[in-house]
Amino acid sequence: MHVTHLSLADFRSYARVEVPLEPGVTAFVGPNGQGKTNLVEAVGYLATLGSHRVSSDAPLVRMGAERAIVRAAVAQGDRQQLIELELNPGRANRARINRSSQVKPRDVLGIVRTVLFAPEDLALIKGDPGERRRFLDELITARAPRMAGVRGDYDRVLKQRNTLLKSAALARRHGGRTMDLSTLDIWDQHLARAGAELLAQRLDLIAALRPLTDKAYGQLAPGGGPVGLEYRGSAGEAMARATNREELYGALLEALGEARKNEIERGVTLVGPHRDDLLLKLGELPAKGYASHGESWSYALALRLASYDLLRSEGESPQVPEGGGRRSGEPVLVLDDVFAELDARRRERLAELVAPGEQVLVTAAVEDDVPGALAGRRFAVSGGTVRAETP
Repeated sequence: MHVTHLSLADFRSYARVEVPLEPGVTAFVGPNGQGKTNLVEAVGYLATLGSHRVSSDAPLVRMGAERAIVRAAVAQGDRQQLIELELNPGRANRARINRSSQVKPRDVLGIVRTVLFAPEDLALIKGDPGERRRFLDELITARAPRMAGVRGDYDRVLKQRNTLLKSAALARRHGGRTMDLSTLDIWDQHLARAGAELLAQRLDLIAALRPLTDKAYGQLAPGGGPVGLEYRGSAGEAMARATNREELYGALLEALGEARKNEIERGVTLVGPHRDDLLLKLGELPAKGYASHGESWSYALALRLASYDLLRSEGESPQVPEGGGRRSGEPVLVLDDVFAELDARRRERLAELVAPGEQVLVTAAVEDDVPGALAGRRFAVSGGTVRAETP
């Protein structure tokens, strides 16, 4: 699978731009602040319905414009598809597939899949648990696009439950009044049901990533490691004993019941996938706080390489993924200004490992930042223009 053409209108710094793309390596080269990352960010948005740089759509719309358009032609074997997303901050976004308007933005998921390497990846190792949860959930959705709906359901139930708990906490603090919390049992069931599905997918993903991450780390840092991935769930021992979705559902319900008094006092949901973490170990120690800067970079890169290997192998498999959804072939590899952050050894090793990808998109401030192993097409990006360079 690869993108054959990218078209943007009022997206970030671009009033309008058309970029023809090909399989193999394509590098966008130009000074910082000229719009290189905006191009690959748009490709990533088609894959995830989100940005790796900001948490909302508003910054993606060019200043002064009401909406932004991201459109791409995609080839998968002999099949060609045209997908389009219209970003409308404050209103519902719109989507088209092959010019049909009878689709939802979520229907686009799975047509394009990407694995992104970026300087922000260091937060996977050194950042807070939210960074690692996002990593897991975006990869889950890439494997099974229907999980976007499950994640949305979980977030909606969590918001409603938190609203009820907050109201109860405020009532207790101001006058000692009590509220009718009979509906809390219903919200518990909904939260546990969606949460069990999300947990099952996360646990399955981690089991698949473990050997791939250890292998990738060994390729990037020979003699280092081993590395390990462990899920730390807020539902405690009951979750650890669960072997299927129903048992995970029961474990979450049990943990919610045990935490209810504390939750009412604090006015927030304390149990569920939104409170969990992925423990990344280097040897017997947690990578966070113990890994050096170089080790942290190797670990972050290993997680991305493992993600790529997993999606590529599943894209080639004729079997339907356990979580459901369509296969989309090999993912597009995006390396956003990552080589400038690496020492020479890691730079060359990473380039050698990703060079065989079906489509690799690279951004760099200067040509020298692009390793020789990533020879291919070049675009010069400057002043809002994207110009193909003659080989």
